[in-house]
Amino acid sequence: MSRCPKITLLAGGVGGAKAAEGLASSHYRWNLQIIGNVADDQEFHGLWVSPDIDTLTYSLADLIDRQHGWGLRGDSSNTLHCLERLGAETWMQLGDMDFATHIFRTEQRRLGRRPTEIATQIAKRLGVEIPLLLPTDDRVQTRIGTDRGWLSFQEYFVRERCAPQVLEVRFDGIEQARPTAEALAAIRDAELILIAPSNPIVSIGPILATPGIRDAISRSDAYCIAISPLIGGKTVKGPADRMMSSLGYQSDLLGIAELYHGLIDALVIDRQDQPHQAALESLGLAVSVTDTLMSQPQQKQALMEHCVEFALAQQDRSAA
Repeated sequence: MSRCPKITLLAGGVGGAKAAEGLASSHYRWNLQIIGNVADDQEFHGLWVSPDIDTLTYSLADLIDRQHGWGLRGDSSNTLHCLERLGAETWMQLGDMDFATHIFRTEQRRLGRRPTEIATQIAKRLGVEIPLLLPTDDRVQTRIGTDRGWLSFQEYFVRERCAPQVLEVRFDGIEQARPTAEALAAIRDAELILIAPSNPIVSIGPILATPGIRDAISRSDAYCIAISPLIGGKTVKGPADRMMSSLGYQSDLLGIAELYHGLIDALVIDRQDQPHQAALESLGLAVSVTDTLMSQPQQKQALMEHCVEFALAQQDRSAA
């Protein structure tokens, strides 16, 4: 494996955006491609919104609202206030400048352009040089079965603030979805596949569930390494731990390992979770223990460089 390997990052949510930023600020950025999650997409006010792809784009463009972790820095809410005055539901927080992205995306989709091409154009126009790829150009939407009925992911996550108990998760349209040629090529050509510390069920899960994607990773010669989204057995943000428990998985690192079973070669865990290291290694995984919290830019870069260097060292050890 080269010292600057071809890297494909699977990323969703805020954790995925932080991982992307960390790699983008390192010297490993030159051979980096990112596959994002599109199953959180939903239509609002007649516009097609892609929250995870936009968070990745805005983060890499350094336009993200750092306080919220989503949306554009310095944005306003005049359009939402006017929509609310007219009687529209406005629980999905979309800023005035953010609306421009959604208007452009929707307009281009209606013209028949591929979503992958649209996402690429938006990213480039905002100054993002790293390829942002979609796992599929088809419509796939996460649905959450809860004790309050079936909800879209945004209804569950934003409107209900993850309060309902999760009983089931499904990805509508996944059976008919076709993987993009770009995503398959990024996996095929990768020397290192890295799974961001994103929710394994609703952020990474839809990517892996896209027909052909998981198989492509399994067949790949790339070294596959994941970063645990748990610190001290809990998520920093989001419902991943509670969701795992509700769906019958252990809400700990062994649950993470089970969800990625047969896919990953290594798992990077936080120092607080070191007691799990031996159990994970008994499953055949290489384990690296380090600081995984990514609050500051230097922490993002340090963690992602550590992950790449650990993977390179493991690869070299296997080849020796």
